Amino acid sequence: MKKRIQDIDVSNKRVLLRCDFNIPIKDGKILDDSKLIASLNTIEYLIKQKAKIIILSHFGKVKTIEDKAKNSLAPVAERLQSLVNTKVIFSKQTRNMYLEAKIESMNPGEILLLENTRFEDIPNKLESGNDTQLAMYWAGLADIFCLDAFGSSHRKHASTYGVAKYIPSCIGFLVQHEIEMLDKYVLNAEKPFTIVMGGAKVEDKVELIESLLPRCDHLLITGGIANSCLATLGFNVGNSLKTSDPAILNKIKNLLIKYKDKIMLPVDAIICPVYNEELIEHVNIDKIEDDDVIYDIGMKTINKFKEVINSSKTIFVNGTAGKYEDMKFATGTRELLDTIANSKAIKIAGGGDGVSAIKHFGFGEKFNYLSTGGGATLEYIINEGLPAIDNIQDE
Repeated sequence: MKKRIQDIDVSNKRVLLRCDFNIPIKDGKILDDSKLIASLNTIEYLIKQKAKIIILSHFGKVKTIEDKAKNSLAPVAERLQSLVNTKVIFSKQTRNMYLEAKIESMNPGEILLLENTRFEDIPNKLESGNDTQLAMYWAGLADIFCLDAFGSSHRKHASTYGVAKYIPSCIGFLVQHEIEMLDKYVLNAEKPFTIVMGGAKVEDKVELIESLLPRCDHLLITGGIANSCLATLGFNVGNSLKTSDPAILNKIKNLLIKYKDKIMLPVDAIICPVYNEELIEHVNIDKIEDDDVIYDIGMKTINKFKEVINSSKTIFVNGTAGKYEDMKFATGTRELLDTIANSKAIKIAGGGDGVSAIKHFGFGEKFNYLSTGGGATLEYIINEGLPAIDNIQDE
């Protein structure tokens, strides 16, 4: 069991808090602040404890100098200020003497948000490369390190993994909640346990599939993953997204044989020819031609999957049934999510696309749990742990 923030005396201490503020922002406006809201339990606890709160977070991908201009955490600092009853200071620096002076002048209970930690990746990838000197510098700013960025805990970065080696460390309430929910509802799910899995690339999910198949009763596969499975079985999926990796295809084939009583694949699809996305057609899965592209599952598949969903006690959603962002191809995803949302089962979702679709169609409040993790959620399920969390002190 990892040391929790409530197990450490943080009163009037300097606490280095790693959050996950990697949230969607367009033209300076925040589109979804749910990750920010999810961090407030830990932040408000530290405010009440009169700690000096020094927050680290990454934002977006920073590979060039130009990326810095569009990946600043300044809008997040502004939004955070509107959510808390204390002063929020934004530092444009990730390290220098002026940053240290700001920390010294902070009052207890105030917050200092540093600029995007990935700015340190230019030019030498110090953050993502877990540079020792950078980790030691950030650790030197505080008395205690608190990891509350579940969505970044699968990465051995200086701000998530490195700093925990140099000062006392603990996990925040968000990370505690993620672990509790995933352990309870996925790793120890009440049966019948059904998984609805979609997504573009089977390469990204094959380990997850291998991990979950022994645990679940039904695996309903859609999207690009289903295309690869169907191709393995000899079906023509036309120009649809699928893998061509022989090793992955062989692994899929073995799983389809071993777990044939658990795995369900689409029996029909919504397709368009590659040359015209407006020529929409509904066909059985064995009628797809060479220049067709699968964009969604058909009603036969939807109804077949609904029967399983309605007989389940736990349902885990990871991915979507098709190109749901386009209303022409949204039916499969919307119908499955509507059935899941209104079922009596425990409902959990993990992984970016699945959670985004649930919010898009307005089903969020009907789910028992929406993980903030994305790739971290999937890796936690596969390995029953994450590197940055594993590196935190034990009780």
